[in-house]
Amino acid sequence: MTEEIHHECGLGLIRLRKPLSWYQEKYGNSRWGLQKMYLLMEKMHNRGQDGAGLAVIKMNSLPGSPFVNRLRNNQTDPWMSLYKEVQKSWNQTLQEFPTLTEDAAIAMNHYPWLGEVMMGHLRYGTHGGNSIDYCHPFVRHSNWRSRTLVMAGNFNLTNVEELFQRLVQMGQHPPYQADTVTVMERIGHFLEEENERLRKIIQPEGTLTLESSLKISTLLDLPKILERAVNRWDGGYVMGGVLGTGDAFVLRDPNGIRPGWWYQTEEVVVVASERAAIATTFNCEMDAIQELTPASILWIKADGEIQETRIMEAGPKTSCSFERIYFSRGNDPDIYAERKALGKKIVPAVLEALHQDLDNTVFSYIPNTAEASFFGMVKGLETTLAEKRLKQWETDRLPVTREAYLEMWQTRVRVEKSVIKDAKLRTFITDDQQRDELVTHIYDITYGIILKPGKDTLVCLDDSIVRGTTLRNSILRMLARLKPAGIVIVSAAPQIRYPDCYGIDMSQIGRFVAFQAAVELTRERNQFETLEALYQEIVEAEKQGKSHLENHVKKLYAPFTEKELSDKIAQMLKPLDYEGSLQVVYLPLEELSKAIPHHIGDWYFSGNYPTPGGNRVVNRAFLQFMQGNSGRAY
Repeated sequence: MTEEIHHECGLGLIRLRKPLSWYQEKYGNSRWGLQKMYLLMEKMHNRGQDGAGLAVIKMNSLPGSPFVNRLRNNQTDPWMSLYKEVQKSWNQTLQEFPTLTEDAAIAMNHYPWLGEVMMGHLRYGTHGGNSIDYCHPFVRHSNWRSRTLVMAGNFNLTNVEELFQRLVQMGQHPPYQADTVTVMERIGHFLEEENERLRKIIQPEGTLTLESSLKISTLLDLPKILERAVNRWDGGYVMGGVLGTGDAFVLRDPNGIRPGWWYQTEEVVVVASERAAIATTFNCEMDAIQELTPASILWIKADGEIQETRIMEAGPKTSCSFERIYFSRGNDPDIYAERKALGKKIVPAVLEALHQDLDNTVFSYIPNTAEASFFGMVKGLETTLAEKRLKQWETDRLPVTREAYLEMWQTRVRVEKSVIKDAKLRTFITDDQQRDELVTHIYDITYGIILKPGKDTLVCLDDSIVRGTTLRNSILRMLARLKPAGIVIVSAAPQIRYPDCYGIDMSQIGRFVAFQAAVELTRERNQFETLEALYQEIVEAEKQGKSHLENHVKKLYAPFTEKELSDKIAQMLKPLDYEGSLQVVYLPLEELSKAIPHHIGDWYFSGNYPTPGGNRVVNRAFLQFMQGNSGRAY
């Protein structure tokens, strides 16, 4: 993707199932688990650059010493910066205790970042600022282990206002109206209630003793607590939590919108947002890694036993397709194959745009996430070329010279590297116009790849087109310098028409170039009343409390074909000084599920949201557009 779209987050959880002495003896390193945590999160660094956090829970720490330690960082390269602090702490502790590297017990008692449970988080901010206060994990402190809660996650809830008011009605006074605080306090409320209920059973008279407190820890039923807490949540989420007792859990939303995977051996249980990160970190087979079950909790008990329990009604599985198109790293074999399939599926539309002329066409892609889709497109084009040769041979059936034979079979799809992403430019210039001019040079081009200026067409594949700003302000202006007869920008994803509300920073519908095109076409056809009528329709639905029942914005797109919208987008993006033709070609929506059959969440393209909150958000986003409000719609 040529545009910077903040998205998702990365979650990692590691539970050591053996004493630290086990890892000291087997691997010669009591920090084995901590080092695995570093690598696990580093292999998901694509999921968050705004902040990072690490929490470590010591299940057997002595009274008078912390049983939860947390470190957060929002500097440049936050995960690396965080681990530099962890290493600095180790070096300082080593100076005080020289036998630290040989004695796991000393390390556990005196080094804060060793523990049986570790939870890491990488943050991309979709709301709020990038201060360290927004970085996960969050801690709900208590002197009682069974009442202490640490949480981190990859999630967005669409109904935070409603859930916030329910907390207020319970008698709480949450400090902020944000989904992180709402989630934390809601789970914490029911955790407190269950602790109190068990206390009355175990020790109905008098205060708690050490023995009764330990007994409560063993009797807590996390699935039941979370079943009460998640009631009425609407959104996409994978949330991880750890109690001070060492009980750990990971919870996934009913539709499986956000991704989550887990793996276990006799010595470790690990959960992560990406399957390939687990495989790399623990050198295991992909087939040994399991997907988190939607609507369920994976509970890793304090004794190391694992239990997976469904705690809410599951909906249709609509895992995010954008996760596969762009956000996850492509070294997962399934994702790599799906991205190649996307490129192959776009070939018929590309050939139609080229009028089947491959002889005068140069193919390229916009770095870097589009590379796998580009391979698929080239493979599809080569298959088409081979079929064309075969058909020619079957038709002619005439003797051919050696030269003619070689010319026929050596003709290949012309592939070049046209666009190069340069180092990120930094400037002290404060004048907007001059700064914008410099920003256009974030990308550079390879000169000389158009061998027939004015005759060759340049096809450039991107994995998706969201706002089109980088294309308009940078990419197309530079490609035009190559003087091709025409430029075809190809998107391996369908037209992005609707906002997301489940964890990706695409909530302002007015920024989408496909939406802008639909509005422009509506105005060109003098159908201004359509926009006003749609606005009034949504206002009325909001008044009646029914805006969650239907995506009204679909009606804006209904009069137009995909090609009409694509042509209008091309017209809007074309540089004024480019005399050649410009076409924008998108993957047809019906081809998406064929390329990515097991992740059918396509609301960005179709407007079919998996939860009622999605409809409410898209309708509110349209209202805000009409009102000139630039805020997010949830």
